[in-house]
Amino acid sequence: MEILWFLIAMGLVVAVLGPVMRRRAGGGGIRQVAPGSPDAADPDDYEFVRQEDLDVRLPGPDQDLLDVLDVVQRTQDWRAAAQLLAGTPKESEVRWQRVQAFAGAASLELQQRPGVGGAWLRAWRADSPKDAGGAQVHAEFLVQQAWRSSAVGTDEFRIILEEARSVCGNAALLAPGDPVPYIVELAVARGLGYPHERFDQLWAKVIDRAPDHMGAHLAALHYWCEKWHGSREEADRFATASAARAPKGSLLAALPLFALYEHLEDVTLVRDFYGSAVVSKAMEGALFAVHAARPDDPMLAHVRHLLIHFLVGAGRWSEAMHQLVQVDGYIGALPWTVDEDPAALYATYRALAVAGYEANGGNPATLPR
Repeated sequence: MEILWFLIAMGLVVAVLGPVMRRRAGGGGIRQVAPGSPDAADPDDYEFVRQEDLDVRLPGPDQDLLDVLDVVQRTQDWRAAAQLLAGTPKESEVRWQRVQAFAGAASLELQQRPGVGGAWLRAWRADSPKDAGGAQVHAEFLVQQAWRSSAVGTDEFRIILEEARSVCGNAALLAPGDPVPYIVELAVARGLGYPHERFDQLWAKVIDRAPDHMGAHLAALHYWCEKWHGSREEADRFATASAARAPKGSLLAALPLFALYEHLEDVTLVRDFYGSAVVSKAMEGALFAVHAARPDDPMLAHVRHLLIHFLVGAGRWSEAMHQLVQVDGYIGALPWTVDEDPAALYATYRALAVAGYEANGGNPATLPR
């Protein structure tokens, strides 16, 4: 049973959640009790998925993808993957997510079984070199390999990304109207340090094909962050401009919240950071985007996951719980995936949300689903 261990949770997130945990009980905070106490909040009461069963491969459910992944990895036959991608619209967010998932599966296989894992991807490229889906998965696989197996900036890192760029070019020729090869190259551009002018030229190719693609905007936002090739101001400007141009129902309105997250190390030193106007405005923009989005928008889970992080930080327990019940079970998204143990980090925030919710009178029966 997953009982809330407050002291452990505080140790993991004290830098971010310290102000929240110090609030007085009368002001909506959490009263600490010993683990195992009858008053200790228990996420199991809400029928949440146990920590060890959380799926880190995806941000939300995609049963067709999971079924095909199972077949491909069990049989080492790539044809089911090719068929699934061929039937996935080229401009859709789903196609980009599926390309990432197939590439990630092959990369993890290779990591677990060097020289053997991921044989189905090698066979796919050898047997069907003109298959656009195979080329896209191969390019993304190389990008993931560069970050997994090499230190950033090393010769090996650059060599792998140079190869990825070459495969991106090949994939673009195989499917001229498909934005995915150019979205993959956005990560290459970040790793190889494209000059701003060259990055802008690449970005123009992306938005010509998919102007409202949320996944592409998130990839571009990484480039403009201070830790890569921009600054906090440039990242904010990119996110704000993209949100302002977002059509009705687009999740691009949530982009400023992602820009805030990318610079957390700089801004969390601000007193009452989560209660500040800039954070409140970004959260409200993201909540509005979630409310206005189509229920089946494949990027909706990404926004919900990041909202959980900020809503817990702000002590907005009921709202955090509402997001949790929508995404629980899948954690393949920021902010969890940047941690060495995504499931543990997610479970910590989930437990904090449950504790805060119950400390303010909530219980499983009062939680809308």
